[in-house]
Amino acid sequence: MNGDLLTVALLAGAANWAFRVLPTRARTDRLAPGGWLERFLAATGPAAIATLFVAAILPALSTDLRALAPLVIGIAAVLGTYLARPSVVLATLAGALGHGLAVWALGPVLP
Repeated sequence: MNGDLLTVALLAGAANWAFRVLPTRARTDRLAPGGWLERFLAATGPAAIATLFVAAILPALSTDLRALAPLVIGIAAVLGTYLARPSVVLATLAGALGHGLAVWALGPVLP
């Protein structure tokens, strides 16, 4: 394994761990309502989700429209379900189902 890759993976894992564990260990009940730390902690969740989303789709991006179909269908299912009923659980399940059905219908498109 490449040493640079291992270093980046360890740093990303440590940062992920810190963002998940430190807010639970902090005394957040003593934070000022609407203060900068509360806003920062509230923003880390969506920021982490966006980062993971970008990292997950980058390898799947292609100029082949057939290869992009499962990705587009999955994203559309997530957004449509979440807008219809704001539930992260239902949106995640709908996205997985949409992506899975698209892969099943089209067959494997990536080498």
